[in-house]
Order: sequence, then C-alpha cells, then structure tokens
Amino acid sequence: MVRKIIQIDEEKCNGCGLCAEACHEGAIGMVDGKAKLLRDDYCDGLGDCLPACPAGAITFVEREAAAYDKEAVRQNMRKKEQKQAEALPCGCPGSQSRQIAREAVPEAMRRTPSASQLRQWPVQIKLAPVNAPYFEGAHLLIAADCTAYAYGSFHQDFIRGKVTLIGCPKLDSADYSEKLAEIIRHNDIKSLTVVRMEVPCCGGIEHAAVSALKESGKFIPWQVVTISTDGSILE
Repeated sequence: MVRKIIQIDEEKCNGCGLCAEACHEGAIGMVDGKAKLLRDDYCDGLGDCLPACPAGAITFVEREAAAYDKEAVRQNMRKKEQKQAEALPCGCPGSQSRQIAREAVPEAMRRTPSASQLRQWPVQIKLAPVNAPYFEGAHLLIAADCTAYAYGSFHQDFIRGKVTLIGCPKLDSADYSEKLAEIIRHNDIKSLTVVRMEVPCCGGIEHAAVSALKESGKFIPWQVVTISTDGSILE
C-alpha cells in the first residue's frame, strides 16, 4: 500500500539518538551511529520523531510501505523490555531491592494533614466506566500506581484538578490502550498527563497512553513525566 511514512537523511543525521527515544513504536534504531527506520510496519506515520530531531534529518514521504502493525509493535516492545531486564544481573530493575536514605522530618511537619485531591472513583483503569460523567471536560492523569508512593507531593502536583486513572503495566494482564482510546474518543478530554516510574517495565503505561491518544484520532495537549525510584522528577 502507498502511505505516509518517515524518511531519514543519513547525511544530515548526527547520531544523537533523540528520534529513537521519541519513537514510541520502536520503529527507529541506531545502527552504526546513524538513525535507521528498522521496519515499515512499526512506523505509524504520525511523526513524533520529527520535532525531536535537531538536525532536520527526518521528513515525511509517501511511498509503498507495509501497513502499520499494532500487534507487531506490542510484541517488539515486550521483547525490548525483556532484554533490558535480562541484561541486569538482578533481573528486572523494577524488582531490584534497594534502600533509600531520608533525612528525619520535623515532628510538626509529620503531623500536618494534607487534603486529598482525588476527584472521582474508581481510579483503576480497568474499573473506570468509559462514559463516566467526570470525563467530560477533564484534564486526564494516567499514572503508574507506584508513582504516588515514590513522589511525596503527588496529590498536590499531579492529581489536583485532574481525573486520575492508575494501573501497573507489569502486573495487570489487560491491554490499557484500547480502553484508554475509548475514553479519549468518547469524551471531551482537554489534556493528558502520563506519570511513570523510571524503570523499563513502566514504559508500558506510557506506550499504552500514547497509543490510545493516536487511536482516538484526537489531537490534545499531552506530556510524560518520569519519576525516579528515589522520588525525584527526571528531566
């Protein structure tokens, strides 16, 4: 079939790898220091990689190419996550035991109550009704469940003013992307914020949210925030 797909100019490519990081489908890889389109059927033709390229080496073309294969992309992402886990001596970094040193908090601060900012129930992605009235006009927060425990001011900095949905891509067997796409498609969602942990297995919730946004056919503001295991926001 003839369709829109990216094209990478090797002469302009400076090998920074930013496009490969920006590609949520895993269609771009670094080969011999240059960005390459690994497989046509991994590229959805939406161009998340274009603004990430500082050298202007990526453009759109229309040419004969295999159709975008969502299932092939999912399988590829699972293989990547498995390889990342196997490469570590302790297995999955999300399961690695560690201790985090904290300074003692003054007694007065420990006793200061903090009001919940949660605006709806349920919060689990699997349990939330697709057509719940609170989705209309909502700023949607999709968060990996560990983030609220790792980041101390999660309610104030992320939940406040948003409708919150949580899940764990490693432990939940469900594919979030289809349900999230339905929620975005059938409701007037104003913006989307994804909060994930830095560990590789948490990339599944980011991929599901971004895939859902693409499948919904809507163009709304969105961002991804990554939390480190010690509770910091990573740039």
